[in-house]
Amino acid sequence: MAWEVIRQAGGAALQLLLTPYYYVAILLIMLQYMRQTRMMRKLFHVRLHAWPQLLMRTVLSGIVVGFFISCAGLFLGVSVTGEAVLWMWGTAAVLAAASVRYLCFAYSVGILGVLQWLLLWIPLAERGDWIGTAAASLGRLDIPGLLVLVALMHLAEALLVRMQGARFANPLFLEGKRGKLIGGYMLQGYWPVPLLMLVPGTASGSGVDVGLPWTTLLDSSFLGSGGWTMVGFPMMIGFTEMTRTMLPKAKARAASSALLLYALLVGAVAVGAAFWSPLTVVAALCALLLHEMLVLMSRLRETTNSPFYVHNEQGLRVLAVIPGTPAEAMGILAGEVLHKVNGLKVRTIEELYAALHVHSAFCKLEVFNLEGQLKFVQRARYANEHHQLGVILAPDEKADFYAAPGAASLLDLFRGGRTARQRETTTSI
Repeated sequence: MAWEVIRQAGGAALQLLLTPYYYVAILLIMLQYMRQTRMMRKLFHVRLHAWPQLLMRTVLSGIVVGFFISCAGLFLGVSVTGEAVLWMWGTAAVLAAASVRYLCFAYSVGILGVLQWLLLWIPLAERGDWIGTAAASLGRLDIPGLLVLVALMHLAEALLVRMQGARFANPLFLEGKRGKLIGGYMLQGYWPVPLLMLVPGTASGSGVDVGLPWTTLLDSSFLGSGGWTMVGFPMMIGFTEMTRTMLPKAKARAASSALLLYALLVGAVAVGAAFWSPLTVVAALCALLLHEMLVLMSRLRETTNSPFYVHNEQGLRVLAVIPGTPAEAMGILAGEVLHKVNGLKVRTIEELYAALHVHSAFCKLEVFNLEGQLKFVQRARYANEHHQLGVILAPDEKADFYAAPGAASLLDLFRGGRTARQRETTTSI
């Protein structure tokens, strides 16, 4: 049996590599990371993250997650067919045309579940045209099983966000209240996940006549004489969070906890729907509404709390630190406040430049750390080093550009849509 599972898995993996969906997922992620790189260059004239490295990290992480979910799928009994994959990806593509943040199967499977429930009241499957064919295909989808997969994917997403979420954080200049610019972070990560899942069926092709020696959770037909086979298909998980009030690591931990709770609730209702079909529409609505509730609650917390990435009477707030610069070598962190430079208090960027030129070959800083305590750091300065030590400061009234509001659509990714806007009133430095 172990050898047969390995053989079937190899055939399913080859099938996955021959289908375009996995490569489409990688392409979309690549375009999103390239868009983020263009925004960083527009706002700060630097590249904080190399998009090829981000892409490689997400692909490798997705493969690892796919392996463990595929192992769990051996005991689930989720019926995933080729038409189910087409429905999920087709719906996700339509939603992503409005906003990339909808490129999540929680939305597509939830909508498909609601549409399948509506077919109980509207007998479109009885029509003899293409509408009837599509309705019949939609009615055959195993919505509870697909929602269990969605729950598993969000469990994996919660783990990935906890471990890697802060690495995908990009600093931004954002438009605050009354048009004043403030600092913030966009945490946005996507992972393509290749899955290999059991499918019940006869051995007319490459399947196996003998049933499994164990009982699956959602479908007992795998145990009988009907046989089984394996199919390969890709899924995608991703998250998007914006914060003006928290550090990226804190925001990632909060998002991870919320995703974990979401996965447990949706998974519990989906398993119940597998045994009592009237719960199917409830599970579908939970997948949709609870996901939107997570977004709304995150936005509510951001609007009710005060902005963090702004300058104050203590000095200049550090929004981000450029890798490989003197600031990183001295241990300066995002969120800290530059209080004194070479013994001089700094309240503006001009004062920072003037203080740095007091000693051209040496730099001594007094910095308020994240706990509000004063720390002292110093370092020699060398030729051709960053003129601002490698810190990106929170914006002031002279900042020219800020991040364009609203999430990107699928069309924006392909045409390279605008990533930043210029302020109507600007002052040259």
